[in-house]
Amino acid sequence: QVQLVESGGGSVQAGGSLRLSCAASASTSSRYMGWFRRPPGKEREGVAAMYREGQTTFADSVKGRFSISKDNAKNTLYLQMNNLQPDDTGVYYCAAATPGTKLILPTRESEYSYWGQGTQVTVSS
Repeated sequence: QVQLVESGGGSVQAGGSLRLSCAASASTSSRYMGWFRRPPGKEREGVAAMYREGQTTFADSVKGRFSISKDNAKNTLYLQMNNLQPDDTGVYYCAAATPGTKLILPTRESEYSYWGQGTQVTVSS
């Protein structure tokens, strides 16, 4: 079992930045971890995922604006979000896969076994 706790959400104006953190109760190394979001009134969607440095995946809508990183010494996953837009509004969730599992689609929900409770991000125009 892995507990995941997200933090860093908030309200910003368009063009602003936020950094989300996800503290894990177990090791973040040797496992895929991802960020997902649920926009208002829509289904949850994959945003970014990471296995190790150089093995990252991003949704087309956030490429060039968001970056993902891990600090395995702190068992923490990060999502740096720059140039935020109103369409980025939603509840952001952290997810962790089973260690050593090779994911076919790292931004697909069903690839992940553990989920955080989410943190709200609101971007105003």
